[in-house]
Amino acid sequence: MLVIGIAGGTGSGKTTVVNKIINSLPAGEVAVMPQDSYYKDSSHVPPEERSKINFDEPDAIEWSLLVDHLKQLKEGKTVNMPTYSYLTCTRQEETVEVHPNDVVIVEGILVLTDPTIREMLDIKVFVDADPDDRLIRVIARDCIERGRTPEIVINRYQEVLKPMHCQYIEPSKRYADLIVPQGGSNIVAINLLTDYIESRLHRGHSRGMAMTDISL
Repeated sequence: MLVIGIAGGTGSGKTTVVNKIINSLPAGEVAVMPQDSYYKDSSHVPPEERSKINFDEPDAIEWSLLVDHLKQLKEGKTVNMPTYSYLTCTRQEETVEVHPNDVVIVEGILVLTDPTIREMLDIKVFVDADPDDRLIRVIARDCIERGRTPEIVINRYQEVLKPMHCQYIEPSKRYADLIVPQGGSNIVAINLLTDYIESRLHRGHSRGMAMTDISL
């Protein structure tokens, strides 16, 4: 199993990079574990207070559960990944089955900030993008998908997203094995990454065949 961490600022193009990796590999070979699925459950917090929770700092994530799930996947076990609603800011009752595939991608803004998670990653990727481009994408996404107004999004960007990016996300870039500038539009970097993933998979399969032949 190859475990890949893909981090980067909000609106940097991480999802685009993930989708291009998935589309370049055979169907069913890649499992994706969004960091956002592991936000701590805040259903006990009154709705008016939930909107004030800082979801862009490491303390917002239940890292212990994510670590446990990655360990189980590496042991060949299926896990039930939680789901999270951006509209209500709460963890949902529904879960998603994640199987121990050849490639597991852990994707999220804070993925490279946690030392335990970093140790479990075979490849660490940071998707970089210009701050103005990221802000434009965040405005478009949050207004369409999360029911926010442009004013709310811009205020949140200034008060939370930008400070947290500077404090936690940008510094985590130094842990990356590969930095992808220009986000999901950097075809050369994405192709290099997917070629490397394929070479690692083929090398692993070759070793597996050789060991099988010897044992026979």
